[in-house]
Order: sequence, then C-alpha cells, then structure tokens
Amino acid sequence: MSAALAWPGAPLAVLSAVLFGASTPFAKSLLGDGIDPWLLAGVLYLGSGIGLTIVHIGRRVIGLSAAEAPLRRADLPWLGLVVLSGGVIGPVLLMIGLSTTSASSTALLLNLEGLATMAIGWLAFHENVDRRLLIGAAAILAGAVVLSWQGGPGGLGLGALGIAGACLAWGIDNNLTRKLSAADPVQIALIKGLVAGAVNLALALTSGVHLPSTGALGGALSIGFLGYGVSLVLFVLGLRHLGAARTGAYFSTAPFVGAALAVAMFHEDITARLVGAGVLMAVGLYLHLSEAHEHLHEHDPMDHEHRHVHDVHHAHEHGLDDPAGEPHSHPHRHSPLRHRHPHHPDLHHRHGHAHVR
Repeated sequence: MSAALAWPGAPLAVLSAVLFGASTPFAKSLLGDGIDPWLLAGVLYLGSGIGLTIVHIGRRVIGLSAAEAPLRRADLPWLGLVVLSGGVIGPVLLMIGLSTTSASSTALLLNLEGLATMAIGWLAFHENVDRRLLIGAAAILAGAVVLSWQGGPGGLGLGALGIAGACLAWGIDNNLTRKLSAADPVQIALIKGLVAGAVNLALALTSGVHLPSTGALGGALSIGFLGYGVSLVLFVLGLRHLGAARTGAYFSTAPFVGAALAVAMFHEDITARLVGAGVLMAVGLYLHLSEAHEHLHEHDPMDHEHRHVHDVHHAHEHGLDDPAGEPHSHPHRHSPLRHRHPHHPDLHHRHGHAHVR
C-alpha cells in the first residue's frame, strides 16, 4: 500500500486508536476507585461533549469552523442512531465488562470493534472487502476467542460477552457515522458526547448512584475528552478518507495500546494466552494495514457538501457566493468521471465492484 493511498486517513485513524486505547486502563482504574460503571460511562461522554464544545467555540472565534460543512436536518435521524448505539449502549456494556475483566484482556478484546465495523460495512453497506481483509478478520476473531475463553462449562465469561456487545454497538455506530463523515467532525462528536453523557448520567443518578469525588470526576472528564472526544473527531476524519471497514481495521491498534498500558499500570501478568492472542491479532492487523486497492472505476454525478481542496475529484467552478481560499466547504456537484488510481471507499469512491477488471 503506497503512502499516498494511506495518507491522511491511516495516521488519523491510528492516532484515534491510540487515544481510545489509552483511555481503557485509565477508566479501569476509576472503576477500581468505586465509581459506578453506568455513571462513569456518562461522565466520560460528558467530558467529551464539554471539551469539544469549548474547542468548537474557540474555532468560531478565530474563524476556523467555516471550512467544515455543518450538520443538516437530513442528518439528524442518523445522528440519533449514532448517539443511541455508540453513546448509550456501547459505553454501558463496556463499563460492565470492565468491572469483571482484567484491563489487559479488555484492551485486546476491543479488537472486536474493528471486526464488527468491517463486517457491517461489508454486509450492510456493501464496502469492498477482499480475501486479505477477511483472513485478517479471522485472525483477529481467533485472538479474541483465545483471550476470552475461560474453559469449563462456563465458556466465555460474562465480562467478555459484555465487551463483545459493546464492540458490536460501536461497529453499528461507526458505520452509521460513516453516513455523516462529510459534516464537521467536531460538531458530530460534541453533540454525541453531550447527549449520550447527559442520558447516561441522568439514568445513573436516578438509580441512586452518587457522584464521585471531585478528583475522580475531573479525571473522568479529562479521559472522556481525549479518549472519547478527540478520538472520535479523528475517527470521523478517518471515515471520510477510508470508509468504515478500513478505518475500523486501523482502529484495531487501540487494544494493543491499552494492553501495554494495563500491564504497566496494574502489574498484570504477561500470560501465554495474552501473548498468543496478541500475536494472532497482530497478524490480522498487518493483513489489514498492508491492503491495496486499484482498478478502473466510474464516478456518477453527485451533489454534496464537505471540506475539500480543488484536485482531480474537485474540478468544479465557483460561483460568486462560494468561499475563496482552500480548504473550504460549500455545496458542489461532481460531473461523471472515469479513471484508474489507488483508492479507498472514501466520500468519492463508494461504488460497486461488479465492473472491476
């Protein structure tokens, strides 16, 4: 895979993964201090929303937000589903799983999010997935099974099943967010954080849970801002360039970051099962990251709005009311185009593959 093909989607997705992966052991440490899992899920997302609201206001003050396309009324149903699946269901299941599963095992099990994202992108949204990606997905799944299997009649632990459920919810969330990836990622992430955080926090407090100490609350808000808020902004940008399946594959680096931090923070044992699962997942991740895709393809006429510069895919002329300078955002129309070059299923390459030669 050429560097030009991977840039800038790959580094954006990997940096998103690093921030989210690092948040897992830190969240585990807060659970160890007695914070209720549901309350913690709400505070993490609230930290994301509050922090990104400050960022959004700062961008408006200095005039940087105009380069991004705002959310439109037609985006709201998709945004509602994103908040429900990824902002409410996913984090609650993760916190429940964290309460009964070691931090290092949880970190590696989170590889299932990338697998769920890819499978949903392939089956439901018809993104192209070749044999290489499928073999990589099988290796990641095998590593997750090795890691979570407890033996005996119990089989998979309930904690592992909770984490797997969170990964499925986030896989749905990631593919739904793909529908919004042309819009301002900060606006998407701050709305998701504020709504999901408020809902989870209200439900937790209604059930009789009390707020933690000021120090623990501040720590959770900070973790949420970086590990959920900034990470989600980078992930949406990755979706814009790579599509859901491949962004999910790059995001699979998150559990390795989390596992390494967990071993260092909690002095957990480096067991043969942990190493074996890590090797299987590393093989799967390598197969995902080394994938390349090039063929002759056609662009149908399309009208949309997103941040862009004028390149081979944006050869349109500007009207009097369109913004000057680049990058910028405005509604524009793509004329039919037929060419061949390396590409991912980004905003402009979500075509079928029956015609590939």
